[in-house]
Amino acid sequence: MDDLSGIVDDLRKKYCGLSGEVCYNERRQWALREYCRKENRMNQVNYQKELEKILNTLQEKGGAASDWRPPRLFLHSCCAPCSSYCLEYLCRYFLITVFYYNPNISFSEEYRKRVAEQKRLIDAYNKEEKGWPIDIVEGDYEPERFYEMAKGYENCPEGGERCFRCFDLRLRRTAELAADGGYDYFATTLTISPLKNAAKINEIGQALSGEYGIPWLPSDFKKKNGYKRSIELSAEYELYRQNYCGCAFSKAEREAQIANA
Repeated sequence: MDDLSGIVDDLRKKYCGLSGEVCYNERRQWALREYCRKENRMNQVNYQKELEKILNTLQEKGGAASDWRPPRLFLHSCCAPCSSYCLEYLCRYFLITVFYYNPNISFSEEYRKRVAEQKRLIDAYNKEEKGWPIDIVEGDYEPERFYEMAKGYENCPEGGERCFRCFDLRLRRTAELAADGGYDYFATTLTISPLKNAAKINEIGQALSGEYGIPWLPSDFKKKNGYKRSIELSAEYELYRQNYCGCAFSKAEREAQIANA
């Protein structure tokens, strides 16, 4: 037995009625899972505050040196509406290169429409000089990679494991190119959506940061009225605002929701 013995026995009684040394490993797994859930609830990370700490440090550095140049951020963007607030917010602190890489968009016409809106928004921001100039890199459009990744997960509901694997697919490519390009940080606009799991996105980003050796910029852009601001900006710039994430699975689920409303 180890230090988890007491937790194990309590959870055995509560959940599964297991007893005896023969079941110890299974009971220990129960204990570890429940312990981690409890710890996660008690130690939830406020990613918006973590971001603000970094931005405050950058602001202090900028104010202390007249020749200071901001760090370079490689920012994955899922679409123009979601990026609208993120870019407005971050372009005061970073030299941003938007990376438009979304193989999850199943239909080529839809992809072309969304990437055109992304470029139009960046052009508008640069003309208005909202902050430091913003560049864009369009990634390869390769929906076959998404479908290969989604095999076996076709029936997962939106927000489930298929989405987590999709986040990893897009952020992995972002981290790879950010590391190759010598950027100071990489990040994504995905956390602005109330329908996206910000904790999971940050977890994936942090793991990829360690794997590729490039700092991850934490975020939960929906906070501090970020999502509300993105809606206002979408209206102001008359952005095309889609009603589903991008893949054929999310489109079918959204259409079913509308039909059953």
